[in-house]
Amino acid sequence: MNITAKITGIEYTPKLTNKLLVFDFDNFNINDLPANCLINYDGFSFGLSKWVSPKRTRSYPYERVYNTLGTAKRVTVIPIIKDEGKKGDRDFIQWDTVSLMSLLDVFVVFAYYKCAEKHPKRENKVTKQQFDNELIKQKISEIKNYHSSALHWNLKEIEKSFPKLIQKAKSSYNTISEQLDVEFHNEQGIDKFANQFINGVEDFMQTSRHKAQEAQNREMQTIQPKESLSTLTKATITIENYLGGKYYFTTDEIKIDNDKVFLIEAKHSKKSILPSIGDIKDGLLKMILYSNLKDVSINDITYTAVPVLKLTSSKLTSNIFQSEIRTNSELNQRQKDILIKLFNEANENNFKVVIEKTEKQ
Repeated sequence: MNITAKITGIEYTPKLTNKLLVFDFDNFNINDLPANCLINYDGFSFGLSKWVSPKRTRSYPYERVYNTLGTAKRVTVIPIIKDEGKKGDRDFIQWDTVSLMSLLDVFVVFAYYKCAEKHPKRENKVTKQQFDNELIKQKISEIKNYHSSALHWNLKEIEKSFPKLIQKAKSSYNTISEQLDVEFHNEQGIDKFANQFINGVEDFMQTSRHKAQEAQNREMQTIQPKESLSTLTKATITIENYLGGKYYFTTDEIKIDNDKVFLIEAKHSKKSILPSIGDIKDGLLKMILYSNLKDVSINDITYTAVPVLKLTSSKLTSNIFQSEIRTNSELNQRQKDILIKLFNEANENNFKVVIEKTEKQ
């Protein structure tokens, strides 16, 4: 089943964001900063997050971005390529990552790794990769004086900066390889990635969309280990923005009730009373999208979308309702505080939170 929808803008008030530490730009070094923070730059203040990989399924990057959404302007630093060595992973940034950041009005600083350390135990693998800090400082200075939207910035950077940046990343990994005597993946993969930008951004968009659709279709066939669903009904959802850009996602679960379609993002924990805060915030990024959908339809029939964040646990002995959080004996105070904020966020942004026990798996 495929759901289609449109997004014309994002309106959302986060409640679970972390209190961000403040750093001054004069002593800026991206490699020493936490995953998310506030940067003060000559009276210009912005939320900053950084990714440790271009792949969205590693290290909860959505949580990092979510924590900056309460700031007026937000910037995220993403490596365009990360090669961990021949015995590790190699990931490339995808168009849909950039699209999602643009939808959330997040300025992306596209970066590359300039140095690394040899892995102490594994042959042909590196660790502790560090960004080119000067490049990132330069880009942040440009963003400070940039007055168009994050969408326009992100598109401009892909079109103008990517070809040179890819070659810098390629050259950097060659240098690291020589310095550390470590083999990396075949350069042909980087060259193939670079070729997507010869004719502008269109090939990059199409290739990434094709991969996203393939991943979407694969995910439709599988139940992730962390998911515990009351039904097996998944659906693809294709979201179009006002410029005609398309974003491909998969709902964990849907339910249709008359003219309503419930879009359910499920997070499960086997060992804890609640899923991790990283999992919850990862789910909230989907709620931001789903709560702003317009023109939702299935097979040309229009529905009202009802976003649902569903938290399940094998450790719970009973379901948890908002009215019972403060008196629930299974939750500690930190968990109660998280859930109170979570329900407040849901109420203010028009989505639902469901917390259910599941059978031990």
